[in-house]
Amino acid sequence: MKIRALLLAVVLFGSMSFTAVVQAVAADKIGVINVQQIIVKSDAGKAAKIRLDEKAKEFQQKFQAEEQALVALQQEIEKKNSVWSEQKKQEKVREFQKKRRDLQSKTADARFELKQLEEKEFQPILKSLDGVIKAYGKKKGYYLIVEKNNGAVLYADKAADATDAMLKELNAAMK
Repeated sequence: MKIRALLLAVVLFGSMSFTAVVQAVAADKIGVINVQQIIVKSDAGKAAKIRLDEKAKEFQQKFQAEEQALVALQQEIEKKNSVWSEQKKQEKVREFQKKRRDLQSKTADARFELKQLEEKEFQPILKSLDGVIKAYGKKKGYYLIVEKNNGAVLYADKAADATDAMLKELNAAMK
């Protein structure tokens, strides 16, 4: 009889503590955010995108004349190929290949420079967003805030999505 009473007490205590744990976990708030959307829609993100687009356009205009000259040289080689001597053909082909390599090198350098500029522009925004997320989470009593689009979140109710609120907080913090 004592063993039954003891067993019953253990089962009751265990079920009550399990219920308490489930209720405690349910009471904790878990939020999801879309970091990419926050950055793209933020005032600082929009300004950074404009600066990046301007730099890309500048590079495009810079290389446009060289690309046209390269196309013109290729057309000249194709047209006059039968008229030129073998030495002239080889000279023009080498000239074309050199100009093409130079242009490819310049465009690779431009892509690298754009990548560096992108990191420079968005790094302060990401750093500020990190602080905003932590402050917002503490202020609103969140237990956990996770990135919605990283593949780990399979489902999240709209009530758990704090993206819009985080966007407002980031804009306020970056002014």
